[in-house]
Formats: sequence, structure tokens, C-alpha cells
Amino acid sequence: MRIPAWLFIIGVVLLMGLTAILSLVAFSVARQVAIDVGNNTGPSSFGVNVADLPTPTRVPVQSLSTPIATISGAGVGTEATAVSTAVAPVATATLDLAPEWTDTKRINILLLGIDQRSALNDPGPFRTDTMMIVSIDPVRKTAGILSIPRDLWVSIPGFKQERINNANFLGDANGYPGGGPALAAETVHQVFGIPIDKYLLINFDVFTKVVSTLAPDGVQVCPNEAIHDTSYPDSGNGFITVDFPAGCQILDAEKLLQYARTRHGATDFDRAGRQQEVMRAVRDKVLSVGGISQFVVQAPKLYSDLTGGFKTNLSLDEILGLGSLVMQIPKENFHFGVMNYLYVDQAKTTTGDDVLILKTSAVRPLLQQVFNPEVSTSLSDLRSRAEAEKASIVVLNNTDQAGLAGKVRDWLTGKQVSVTEVGNTPAATNTNTIIRVYTGKVWTGKYLAALLGLSEDRIQPGGDGLTSKDVSIVVGPDIVPILSSP
Repeated sequence: MRIPAWLFIIGVVLLMGLTAILSLVAFSVARQVAIDVGNNTGPSSFGVNVADLPTPTRVPVQSLSTPIATISGAGVGTEATAVSTAVAPVATATLDLAPEWTDTKRINILLLGIDQRSALNDPGPFRTDTMMIVSIDPVRKTAGILSIPRDLWVSIPGFKQERINNANFLGDANGYPGGGPALAAETVHQVFGIPIDKYLLINFDVFTKVVSTLAPDGVQVCPNEAIHDTSYPDSGNGFITVDFPAGCQILDAEKLLQYARTRHGATDFDRAGRQQEVMRAVRDKVLSVGGISQFVVQAPKLYSDLTGGFKTNLSLDEILGLGSLVMQIPKENFHFGVMNYLYVDQAKTTTGDDVLILKTSAVRPLLQQVFNPEVSTSLSDLRSRAEAEKASIVVLNNTDQAGLAGKVRDWLTGKQVSVTEVGNTPAATNTNTIIRVYTGKVWTGKYLAALLGLSEDRIQPGGDGLTSKDVSIVVGPDIVPILSSP
């Protein structure tokens, strides 16, 4: 198929832009906050042998050593370049044939985001601020995106046990074949049983360039609670203060990056939820009519800018083919997963370091739900699964409307759902209704969301300390019209 050269560039930029957005979904980075725990614990259909997942153990952090063995990079064992070295620009003006993605096998790509600060001129090596697995099924036209916590305590091949975000650093610092991305890919392969085919490493300048170009008027986000961070890293070695009030607001590219990356004033799980919110907001903006128009106009300049901010072992044809393939995937066929407290335990090493230990049995169904999701589950099936959990439910009023929690309880009682107690949040923020799951009984959360007509991104991990019950419904003003429904 023959197409204009500019469309090639659009394919490249779309993939890079999508990558930059997805790469911000860090740490516990999913649809939106996906906390699915399925019943299928067998191996998935794309090569993840979940039965063989190893169990990390707590040991002291050891001093760095050189690799003691050469580990296959699972398709990423190419010669490494310096982390700060950009992929060489490729002339596209003479190309007029659109490469298509013809391989029918699932492709697994490791996305790595590094905290490379422009003012420091630091050549690296770098630890990863973000690590995500993107798995694309060309036949089913689906994509699964799973975020890996940076503090996950794992065995890094050829080295001692360490946080997983050190894999890229160790690979680059010690001359590992294929460099840091190859060692990170092999680490992911051994921990999760997922073979990595390709990698893409970016810095956060890519994100700001994409957003400022494609959404110059800003992107809207709606934080549930105010954020005050006095220790947000600046472009050098210092810190700045960032503030975000509760409620919907439009942010430019730089503020949007701050909103997605800030760690203070909230848990890392909240941070993951914000990053996913940013991803969805930017995606919707770019896919809007104005966003597409801006995309076409700015494509050549944007591609030129992005070539200085990423490193990959994907060829140009592969990038173009994947860009075309990604454009064919419906929005509803993107499935996201976050490894929050449901899938990891907090722990300390014998040297006192705070780390996260993988809950091997819990993560198996998460992998299944993200990379090989079940077909839509009926309301009656959700009800059966929720009833089997026997979860205690509390309704908390997060509005200025007195008695709203009681009205929600009465409405749920009419639907044969038992509510243990009702109450109020400490300070009403009047934000949208959310469902928080505290003890892993996620089917109850999914059933309540379906019953209330809420999307699954409204289901969040608990951790606010407001209740000792299994599940809470934190109701906002948007619940009022729902209560009048039959």
C-alpha cells in the first residue's frame, strides 16, 4: 500500500507518543487502576508460565559485582549504546511504502523510563523510574500494559538480589551484553515468565515534547484530593514545591508531568492512579478531532525532536508497523494492570532498606487479566463471585449533602447488597464516587461498580485508613442521579 511519507512519520510519532504516555504509568502502574484477581491461574496463551514464577526472599543488599554469567537477552541482546545517545535520525522523505505488521505472534515490549535531568548533562548509567511490559496481540487486536514497581525485590541475573529498577543501571555499568535494557528484559523474563522481544527506553523530555506539541492548550485531570509536594526534583540537583488542588483543572505539559510523577503527600499507589489518569487524558486529547489535526501538522518536527530522547532495538520498519497496528486497536481493547498492595508485600531487608516482595499466587491472575483477559463477565456472574467473598462493606459520604451515605445504603439494600455501616469522610471533597478495596476482595468491588454503573477505573486499592472493612464506597455528588435509577 502506497501512502505519503508524512504518514510514516505519524506512525512513528504515534508509537513514540503512546510510549511516552504509557511510560509515565510508573511504580505500581491499570485499565486505569485494574485490580482484577481472576480465577484462572494456569499458564496464559502467550508464553507466560505463571506456574514457574519464583518467590523473592529478603536478603541484605550486596555490593555491586560484575556479571558471573552471560544471560540471553530474550531478543534484546544487541550491542548497547550509551544511554544518553539518541537513535540516529532516519530520513523518511523518500519513503512511500507503509510497512505493515505481518507477524501474527504476540510481541512483548519492555518500556523503560529514566530520570535523566536535562540540566545535569549526566551520561548515566541510570536506574529506571518506570518499567512496564506492553504485550500486543496482532490477531485479537488487543494490548496489555503492566507496570512493575521500582522497589520490587528480585534476583537480577548474574548479580545479587536487588531492586528491579537497578537492572538497567547494572547492565550499563558492567558491560552486560545488550546493555542495561537487555539485563532489565532478562530480569523481567525470569521473574514473571514473560519473554521480552524488544525494548524502548525514554527520558521524560519525550513526554513533555509530545504533550506540548499535541495538546498546547493543556490536558484536564481531576485529582480527588489536594497534593502538596515540597520535594519535587527540579531539572538539576535541587527541589521545588508543586501544588495541585482537588477538583478538575487543565495542566500544561510541565505541570502534567509533575502531577504524574510527584510522590509526596500520597502513597505510591495513588501516584500510579494519577499516572494512569494522565495517560487516559492525553490519549483522549490526541484522539480528538483537534488533537489529530495538531498531530498531522506537527508530525515532522515532533519526530525530529523525539529522536534525541529514546533508545530502542526496534527497527524503523518495526516502529512504523507497530504504529499502524496500535492505531487499529480499539480503546476498549487496552487492558492495564498495576501491582499495588494486593500483589506485593512491604518488607525490609536486613540492612533496613524498604522493598516490595512479590505475592506470587496473587500476581498470576493479574497477568491473566491484563494479557489474556476473560470475556465480559455478566452481572449475575459478578454477583455470584462477590457473594462468595462475603465482604464487609461501608459507605462513606464525601459530599456536603447530609444523609447521602444512608440513601446509598438503602438503595443497595434494595439490590440485595448488605452494607455493614455508613459514615462520613473526615473532610468532604465532593469528588466523584470511588470504590476502595482493602483486603483483596476485588470481585465485590467489581460487582458494586457494575451495579452502580461505574467504570472499573473507579476501583482503587485501599490504604487510606478510614475503615477496617473489606470494601468502602466513597460517594460523591455523581451518585445522586444513580440513586433515582430503577
